Amino acid sequence: MGKVLILNQDYSALTVCSAQKAFILLYLQKAELVKENPRQKLCTVNQAYPMPLVIRLHRYVNIPYKGVMLSRQNIFRRDGYSCQYCGSKHDLTLDHVLPRSRGGKSSWTNLVTACKRCNSKKGDLTPEEAGMPLRRRPYRPSFVVFLRNLSGGVVDAWMPFLGGQEV
Repeated sequence: MGKVLILNQDYSALTVCSAQKAFILLYLQKAELVKENPRQKLCTVNQAYPMPLVIRLHRYVNIPYKGVMLSRQNIFRRDGYSCQYCGSKHDLTLDHVLPRSRGGKSSWTNLVTACKRCNSKKGDLTPEEAGMPLRRRPYRPSFVVFLRNLSGGVVDAWMPFLGGQEV
């Protein structure tokens, strides 16, 4: 079963959920079907239902902060669960690009995923001083980028509802 984009009442992207969860929201009449997958159906013993791709909630959900929270798991997610120095996917931890002991803050642009070996090797140095260039510069992900990473990619049918946002 695939992933479904959930839109707020005003058609703004909220989150991604499973097709089962989306079907329940539709069945309980808490949402309406906006886009379906023409190649798949949800079947019961007596009936076939359209497979949802995009649904819209009937009630507006107020989200005061629509950014991505800074957390260990979200840094790992942004970095693809791989060390930003060597590419390893084992024994991962967080590294401050500019070490905290030298005034580095815990922020999206100063935290990267690093394996324990590289983190230890880098120590209290900057990547340049340690001769360990970053594979990708750390950045603050947009909400849409986070949705994409959470769902494993953006379905083409979602694009009109993510319009104008960085993907």
